[in-house]
Amino acid sequence: MDITEEYLIAPGVSDPRLTRAVTGVDQNGDTSEIAVVEERPLTIFLNSQEIVTAMTIGDYPEYLALGFLRNQRMLRDEDEVTRVDYDEDLETVVVRTAVETSHEEKLKKKTRTSGCAVGTVFGDMMEGLEDVRLPQTEVRTSWLYALAHKINRTPSLYLEAGAIHGTVLCHQDRPLVYMEDVGRHNAVDKIAGWMLSEKAEAEDKILYTTGRLTSEMVIKTAMMGIPVLASRSGFTAWGVEIAREVGLTLIGRMRGQRFICLSGEERLVRDMDPKDAPVEEKKHRRKSAGS
Repeated sequence: MDITEEYLIAPGVSDPRLTRAVTGVDQNGDTSEIAVVEERPLTIFLNSQEIVTAMTIGDYPEYLALGFLRNQRMLRDEDEVTRVDYDEDLETVVVRTAVETSHEEKLKKKTRTSGCAVGTVFGDMMEGLEDVRLPQTEVRTSWLYALAHKINRTPSLYLEAGAIHGTVLCHQDRPLVYMEDVGRHNAVDKIAGWMLSEKAEAEDKILYTTGRLTSEMVIKTAMMGIPVLASRSGFTAWGVEIAREVGLTLIGRMRGQRFICLSGEERLVRDMDPKDAPVEEKKHRRKSAGS
């Protein structure tokens, strides 16, 4: 079976809008043509108010807009989204709610983050986090090994062209939705937008990212209600501290048969000997995209 058939949404490697062929010269002076990822602006409106312009690869703009607004707490649980309109020519998404919202004060408190592409959040990103206590969901190590093996063998824009991050929503050992973008925060926001649109439950999910496990990645995952965050990349100290405070299981440096858990170790169920974990072929190994 084609591995992408296991996904509800797989990477858009065959979408001609997402990459472009560019000719250059290699180290030997020979002409070489490679695929490079497209990057285009997307302006997000909430009702009549312009919120942000994000640089994105251009797929799933409606999910990106919904997820960005949800993860910035501009869309609350009680807000009813009535329409999401995307204008490709204007490169604009308008999210409309039943009741008008106002975020002038929030927009004044922008903070530059360590993230890629969008890289802008709002200064009150910790707001509401003090009330978050994630479900204490067990994580089987066999699931982690299976997910890493499947995800890293999945055809992706990263393997095709590089310069991109990926985030995968998973259930147990099955990857469900695989989003990619030039910024890892965009990829997470697309997942959040899909979950909001599909009314998907979060408490039994695992979020896998190719990027670093930073404070903002941890906060977004926690605010989405997902109890497990895993990555091939490493950690920041603040990310680990926040994960421990909210009860997020945080797993990083997942490479081959190895990983390290810095939060939620008591929720790991070691049901597989690491020596029995599937070994990736060299052609399927990918470097961390978080460096």
